[in-house]
Amino acid sequence: MTSPSTKVYVVDDDPAMRDSLELLLRSEGYEVEAHASGASFLCQVGPAMSGCLVTDLRIPGLSGLALQKEMQQRGIRLPVIFITGHGDVSSAVQAMKHGAIDFIEKPFSNETLLRRVADCIRRAHHQRQRDKHRDRLQQGLARLTPREREVMDYVTQGHSSKAIARQLGISPKTVDIHRARVLDKLGATSVANLIHLTAHLSRSSRGS
Repeated sequence: MTSPSTKVYVVDDDPAMRDSLELLLRSEGYEVEAHASGASFLCQVGPAMSGCLVTDLRIPGLSGLALQKEMQQRGIRLPVIFITGHGDVSSAVQAMKHGAIDFIEKPFSNETLLRRVADCIRRAHHQRQRDKHRDRLQQGLARLTPREREVMDYVTQGHSSKAIARQLGISPKTVDIHRARVLDKLGATSVANLIHLTAHLSRSSRGS
C-alpha cells in the first residue's frame, strides 16, 4: 500500500466522479484533497507542494489547460494527469507537450487510474531528486572562487596539474590545492566524478 503521506489532488466539477476518485485513492493509502474547480484548487496549493494532480480536462470556469498554464506561471510543479473524453485527446496531447505527465481516456478502470497515479508520483519523486542534486551542484559552483573555477574548467577538460600551472602561471602544488577545494565544494569524490557532475549539470541546464 502507498505511504499515507503521498498526496493526490483531484479537481472535477462532477460530485459523483470527484467522490468516486477520492474514495478509490484513499483506499490505496493516498492522502487526497478534492476540489470542484481549478480556482478552489489554486487557493490551496503553492510551489512547495508535492504529489500529483488528477483533473478533468473539461471543467467549467478555469479549464484543465488553463489550470495547467496558471500552475506553470505560479511555479507550481505538481505533475498532472488529465482525464479526457474521446474528443479531447488532441487537447490532452497538447497538454503533455506543455508538461502534463499523462492522460486517461474515459471510460477507464480503477486499475488503470491507480497505475497511472503511482507511475506519476514515482516519476515526480525522481525529478525532485534530480532537481535537488542540480541545486546542490549549482550552490557548490557559486562558492568557487574565480581561480578555482578556472582550475575546474581545465581539470574537466583533462589537463594535468603541470599543464594547468603553466597556463595560469602558478605552481602545480597550488593547482592541486585549488583542485582539492573544488572537489570538496562540489562534493566530488574524484576528478572522474567531478567530470561526471559537471556534465550532468550542463545537460540539466540545456534541458531547463
